[in-house]
Amino acid sequence: MIVTSAVRHAAAGSAALLFVLPVPAAIASPVAPAPGAVSSVGEPTPPARHYVDPARLDRRGTQVQRLPGAPEVPSVSALSWVVADASSGEVLAARNAHRKLPPASTLKALFALTALPRHAPSERHTVADSELTGIGAGSSLVGVKEGYTYKVSDLWNGVFLSSGNDAVHVLAEMNGGWESTTRQMQEKARSLGAVDTHVVSPDGYDAPGQVSSAYDLAVFGRTGLQDPAFARYCSTAYADFPAGSWSYGIANTNRLLTGADGVDRYPGLLGIKNGYTSNAGNTLISAARRGDRTLVVSVMNPQEGGGFAVYEEARSLLDWGFEAAGRVQPVGSLAPVRAKAAADPGTRAVSVTRRGAGKQPAETVPRAGAEVVAAPARRSPEADPTGPSAGLPLALVGSACAAALALWGWRRRSAHRA
Repeated sequence: MIVTSAVRHAAAGSAALLFVLPVPAAIASPVAPAPGAVSSVGEPTPPARHYVDPARLDRRGTQVQRLPGAPEVPSVSALSWVVADASSGEVLAARNAHRKLPPASTLKALFALTALPRHAPSERHTVADSELTGIGAGSSLVGVKEGYTYKVSDLWNGVFLSSGNDAVHVLAEMNGGWESTTRQMQEKARSLGAVDTHVVSPDGYDAPGQVSSAYDLAVFGRTGLQDPAFARYCSTAYADFPAGSWSYGIANTNRLLTGADGVDRYPGLLGIKNGYTSNAGNTLISAARRGDRTLVVSVMNPQEGGGFAVYEEARSLLDWGFEAAGRVQPVGSLAPVRAKAAADPGTRAVSVTRRGAGKQPAETVPRAGAEVVAAPARRSPEADPTGPSAGLPLALVGSACAAALALWGWRRRSAHRA
């Protein structure tokens, strides 16, 4: 009787488990979802492959990939230029993007990226005579004086608005000295993937071997827009500069920002930096916003049109960029080259390395336009037929069947004995 009761209970319990436990789902062989479909586990389909020729920007001449309906690239006389989307870093078009040319005061953008974080804007500094030595003849000056005390923000206004080499010298000394700042700027350029730039004089003054490129200048401009302090200084049109017990007004020499000297102000301009030396000619980094799109344009050494041609050529490239956005394929990227795992599960990003980039950048942003491929997705425990979740119901089913057979046999033997 004890055995009979135990068997009856085991059979009843096993039968009950058959009703309450879910039946294991059938395991199908993995099938890749259709493009744009959502997988059964709720994960997005990995993005389609999107490849940008990593060497395209190394080629001479104008590089652009127009789609149907895209406007023609304007004809400009600059030796080198770049039009890029500031958010994604995608280069929409370029000409001789990596041609190494003297940058003039556009190099001050790299100086600001390097030295701006070192001192608070409200910090005060009294200028020593030694900090004003070595300024090149004919340099642009804001009027920094020995023995005067300035806020750091005043000095940066002098750098961005008046392109003051005197302000650069003082800030460089505060940053560890002229040579130290030069090395820091070089390291900063490499960390951003700007491998064309060779820094000799942090203020951009002509010096043997000092070069940059339209590509690198666009990188500096795009990076600067991500720093609120940089963005604030480079977009300031007018400011007061202290001179002891009084002050005087200074105006930004970027005429696209102020609309001075007959150059119309560009709508939505965010500024950045202009430059000129007799060796470099006119150079300019500009950024502008229209709607939800921000573009950065760099222009180096126009060959026609006089001293203000750099502004008009930048204007035409900005106009083209806003009209062409979404109707061209990118020809490169301003983002540093570095592989990084993609955020979506089951994917990985594969970066493309630009020819000649020998240093690994410090930033971890994957290069825009890099080829993205899907990696095999990990199986979840529920989908593994050999895992414990599949084996447990099967074992219970077997136990229930065995108990049912034992009960059936016991009843037959009891009936025969009766």
